[in-house]
Amino acid sequence: MSASQPPQTPDVPTLLVKIFGKDRPGITAGLFDTLAAFSVDVVDIEQVVTRGRITLCALVTEPTAGTEGELRATVHSWAESLRLQAEIISGLGDNRPRGSGRSHVTVLGHPLTAESTAAIAARITGTGGNIDRIHRLAKYPVTAVEFAVSGCETEPLRTALATEAAEIGVDVAVVSAGLHRRAQRLVVMDVDSTLITDEVIELFAAHAGCEAEVAEVTAAAMRGELDFEQSLHARVALLAGLDASVVDKVRTEVRLTPGARTLIRTLKRLGFQVGVVSGGFTQVTDDLKERLGLDFASANTLEIVDGRLTGRVTGEIVDRAGKARLLRRFAAEAGVPLAQTVAIGDGANDLDMLNAAGLGVAFNAKPVVRRAADTAVNVPFLDTVLYLLGITREEVEAADAHED
Repeated sequence: MSASQPPQTPDVPTLLVKIFGKDRPGITAGLFDTLAAFSVDVVDIEQVVTRGRITLCALVTEPTAGTEGELRATVHSWAESLRLQAEIISGLGDNRPRGSGRSHVTVLGHPLTAESTAAIAARITGTGGNIDRIHRLAKYPVTAVEFAVSGCETEPLRTALATEAAEIGVDVAVVSAGLHRRAQRLVVMDVDSTLITDEVIELFAAHAGCEAEVAEVTAAAMRGELDFEQSLHARVALLAGLDASVVDKVRTEVRLTPGARTLIRTLKRLGFQVGVVSGGFTQVTDDLKERLGLDFASANTLEIVDGRLTGRVTGEIVDRAGKARLLRRFAAEAGVPLAQTVAIGDGANDLDMLNAAGLGVAFNAKPVVRRAADTAVNVPFLDTVLYLLGITREEVEAADAHED
């Protein structure tokens, strides 16, 4: 048999040994110590501890002829001595093979209700999928759980669950299972209202006394109602004459989105590369790149002549198409296939980038963006994107504690 061929599992008699009760150190070792006396082989093990209660399942081969009754009695006696419950079920072979088409479904709730969990599970079943495993990724600031699903392809499952999620008000991400999920990635974010809570041009406009006028144009552009490049030129023109010292003031006014530092710090620990693309200005993104240790940054550049803003931008315009182009450029420079990229954004000018990435995440986005993206996150914590990559809150906190 070649190494690439899976071994055949014969339908030999097996026993499923299930242990329930209050968790304490030594239960797992004690069970297998007890089973070892009967020379059984371990086929599978599953264990979970929830609120101090353990459920331990061991699938083992049938003991030698005539000793099954003794094994059952010994296991029950051992369990009773620890005030545990035991159940032993006879059967044949291993677990049934998982169906083709495998996905990870991450569900975020704030809170996650029983009603919404039921709706998601029912829609998975209705799409032809089977839930093989469930585990929790985080309990705060949101509850995040991940379903391992088999039996249906990722794309139709994603479509079905996106519809369900919109109806019940939870965030759901569906990604295909496989080795690629563990590979190094490139994560590229929009800046305004994504990496930061502000719209940078509005911060500049506040110093020029035209904030309300600029904000109205910005909102229309982000909804996709105006051509971005035209709206950019119109807004920047209102800044003409501002003293260049305003750049330093705006940099100090920029507020990072909650969880932004945690997201970037964790991604960098994993060896990911991180970049930003912005319809804003290099005068701010270059500063963010240095402060946060980003690998890539690109944006428009405000023209400054004789110490004052001219009301114009210079160089290549970073618009909707430009963001997707920069994502591809960053991926090529990073040596990362486009399928291994993650894009995060909130506005209509992020759509091409979200669609080009392997995973597009609409973060607190406008309705047109939520409908078009692979997944939407509608909680105000940017580090929740980590859960979509299968990273748990415990892992993040353990890494932070180790570094401290």
